[in-house]
Amino acid sequence: MRLSILDRGHRTRAMLFLKMTAIMSRVDNPDIVKTLLCRPGFLTRALLDLTVPAMRGPSYWTAGEREYLAMTTAQRYECSFCFVTHTELVRIAAHGEIDPDQPDSARPELQSIRRFLDAPDNADLVAGLPAQAVLEALHVGVVWNVVNRLALAFGFELQEGQLQSGTRALHRFGYRFPAFLLAEGLHIDRGGLIENLRHAVLDAPATTSPALRTSAATGGSLPEPWQSYTALVRDTPSRITDDTIKQLLATGHFEDEVFEMTAAAAVGAALHEFDTGRRAIPSGR
Repeated sequence: MRLSILDRGHRTRAMLFLKMTAIMSRVDNPDIVKTLLCRPGFLTRALLDLTVPAMRGPSYWTAGEREYLAMTTAQRYECSFCFVTHTELVRIAAHGEIDPDQPDSARPELQSIRRFLDAPDNADLVAGLPAQAVLEALHVGVVWNVVNRLALAFGFELQEGQLQSGTRALHRFGYRFPAFLLAEGLHIDRGGLIENLRHAVLDAPATTSPALRTSAATGGSLPEPWQSYTALVRDTPSRITDDTIKQLLATGHFEDEVFEMTAAAAVGAALHEFDTGRRAIPSGR
């Protein structure tokens, strides 16, 4: 990974957990797990609180269909780490109802919502779907719009043996992490899962100021190199390279700052799409 804190910046309880799971599985922990355990109070708890019901809670969409939406989101962002992972999860969770290698195998409603997540201002794409089904799909979209950006910015890579062990663990535990790993800071309900995520990443105390993080999220004015970097995270995260991160650190910024500004830009872009899609759902449906 491109930030050393994501490999070695964990609290003692998280370090022990990572060592134990690596020994038991005989495979190093995937980059996404290391990243989520790095700053649980800043990002992870709020993101997982949304992820668990979005991916495995009661829904109009089956678990396999939600994994299919995650897979196609990765395809959109050209994120090989997420694409390979969720292609495998489609195979595990769909029980044959969808062939990830044959997009036409998805039912028409799923194809419509997939196109809508790519163009959330086009209400015509979901004209025949229940409003709740559209909202549930938008929640799925928020999660993977964030995670794909993080994966590309931080250079996630799949190591040998991680695909099978990681995907089966995700499916088995339904995206849940042990609660003791997420206990950090005071948790206050801000009025729903989306607002909790927005507050945790953009408004709560952290190394960087809320004003900086809000500008990173919304495309507001920032000093360089933050202006250029956060635009990459929001708009073209696949263009971020090792040199991009090295240049940020060379200007004197700390890794915690890079992590926070990346998360803020990623969450801001994801919530912008969510808000756009939410407005496209006709009232009264």
